[in-house]
Amino acid sequence: MAAVLQAGDSAPDFTLPRDGKGEISLGDFKGGKLVLYFYPKDDTSGCTAEAIAFNGLTKEFAAAGATIVGASPDPVKMHDKFRDKYELTFPLVADEAKQMLEAYGVWVEKSMYGRKYMGVERTTFLIGPDGKIARVWRKVKVPGHAEEVLAAAKSL
Repeated sequence: MAAVLQAGDSAPDFTLPRDGKGEISLGDFKGGKLVLYFYPKDDTSGCTAEAIAFNGLTKEFAAAGATIVGASPDPVKMHDKFRDKYELTFPLVADEAKQMLEAYGVWVEKSMYGRKYMGVERTTFLIGPDGKIARVWRKVKVPGHAEEVLAAAKSL
């Protein structure tokens, strides 16, 4: 298991396919702030609420010099449907191989009704213009989260 990333650590590099074709790399955001949020699955209640909350604040994030990127293990085709259904305006990256999820320490053992399984722990990273992690939110509760991340992005 990867070490737990903390504020001050360098953000692990990645290049992944994104919704709408093409790829996104960490280096694409050098010199700007990146809100990288990991979520378990497209079009589920919590993940949809989180995406809608971030989407509703995209202009405010942009004004703070921050770009939002969502990441999950779902394939690009699912991301495309999710993006279109909720009119999401920020990119979604697909990590089907789970290499990035593991590098960021968010692919973890979970338990539901006594059954253990591997899944994404809802986590958000605020990455500074220097490529270092400025802040980490683990085991995110969706209500109010996007606003809290925005406040942190504004103060970075």
